[in-house]
This record gives sequence, structure tokens and C-alpha cells, in this order.
Amino acid sequence: MNPAQQTLWEKILHFELNDPQAAFPFVQRLAMENGWKLSFAFRAILEYKRFMYLCCVSPTPMTPSDEVDQVWHLHLIYTRSYWQDFCRYTLQREIHHGPTKGGKTEDTKYNDAYENTLTLYHEHFAEVPPADLWPPANIRFAPLNFRRVNLNKYWLFPKIFSKV
Repeated sequence: MNPAQQTLWEKILHFELNDPQAAFPFVQRLAMENGWKLSFAFRAILEYKRFMYLCCVSPTPMTPSDEVDQVWHLHLIYTRSYWQDFCRYTLQREIHHGPTKGGKTEDTKYNDAYENTLTLYHEHFAEVPPADLWPPANIRFAPLNFRRVNLNKYWLFPKIFSKV
């Protein structure tokens, strides 16, 4: 990192997602909504911050892992925190979240952007992205079957047991 990038990274790293006055902080909501352990949610937030840094320094579009995307989605609904405190004052630029339009061209575009994200991550942070938060592209873009479910109304049983 050059000095300007280091300054930006430190600003992002020190950005607080948890409102100190909130009885239900961001990280707890993130963990609850995703069925994650609190320690995993804290790690996902760090990776989100790294991703947002990469978005700022990359000349090409970046694509997050699914876990990082979940942090981003939640942060987006905290509109003042995201658009004012984070984008305007911390990043000093707007970072928009654009969903895929679908199709082969988009699949290729997002796969390539994800591979570029992993490469740039290694270059800027001098480490390999953690595999449990940044899986290989073939796993990241494998077909998914997500659905929002009210756990007070339905029982869910995992098909496999995971470490998350």
C-alpha cells in the first residue's frame, strides 16, 4: 500500500458499524440473521472492510464473497451509516451495489471480477483471503437455493453440518 492507500485503509478499519447506543448492535444482528457465531460475524465484518477498501483502490469492478455480501446488504439498510458516515466521510466516494442481470455474459463478468478481487486482496494485504470467507469462484458461484424463513414458524434441519 502506498501512503494514501494506508491512510484510507486505517480510516476503513476504524469505522464502527456497531452503534454504541444500540441494544441490538449490527454484529449481533448480522450473526443472528445469518445463523453465524458472533466470532464469525466479526471476521466477516473485517473482510467486508477489506473488500470496500479494494473497491476504492481497484481500477476494475470488484465482487464480494457471499458472506461479505451479507455484511454489505445489512450495512446498506443502515442508510445513514452507509451513505453518509461510510461512503461520504470515510471512503469519500459512493460504492453502489449492483445485482447481476443474469445470463452467461453476466456470469463471466462476475466470475472474472471475483477472481480479480481475490488477486488484488493478496497483493494489498499480503495474505491469501481466508477460504471460509472467500471460497474459490466455483464454490462462490455454485447454484444456491436461498429462501427467507420464519424460524418461529418452521423447523430447519441442516443437510450437512458446517463450522460456521
